[in-house]
Amino acid sequence: MVTPTALEAELFEVAGSVPDPELPVLTLQELGVLRSVRLGHEDAVEVELTPTYTGCPAIEAMSLDIERALHEHGVREVTVRTVLTPAWSTDDISDEGRRKLREFGIAPPRTVRDAGPVPLELGPTRTVGAAGRPCAPSAGPGTGPGAGQTAPDPVRCPLCGSADTELLSRFSSTACKALRRCLACREPFDHFKEL
Repeated sequence: MVTPTALEAELFEVAGSVPDPELPVLTLQELGVLRSVRLGHEDAVEVELTPTYTGCPAIEAMSLDIERALHEHGVREVTVRTVLTPAWSTDDISDEGRRKLREFGIAPPRTVRDAGPVPLELGPTRTVGAAGRPCAPSAGPGTGPGAGQTAPDPVRCPLCGSADTELLSRFSSTACKALRRCLACREPFDHFKEL
């Protein structure tokens, strides 16, 4: 990995301060989609941007906003390239970004993996029952998909903090989020899905 120059680091901060078009509470740097800013020939930079998923419709708006910010900062020529490797994951969201999501009323993604693919389970929609137990009965220890895996933390309501929530829809205002409802305060909220 090449260490960025002072000017590249400055331009990375400028590009990284651009708000996400779908979640304007977060900057592109906090979301973790801005990968690098490199100086090319004099007065030209190349920016690498990774979308949250391959078909993300916001990538064009992100690119235009980055170009505009860097032009306003005095850079004459800006090229924004979309890079898909390494793929973006919700692990790329900064701690500050997670805090801002929670304050904005969106449950941030849980940290559920060390490395590798995220297991997909289409199971119960409630994360915790009223008595603090999982809602769906288990087939017993060591049986069924995911046997031996530790259950992920429950999705907590960003409004009251309760872990007693249920899934209403696997998709919400964007494909990156699910719609959930808190069974304690009864309020609906978005949950930024783990990838």
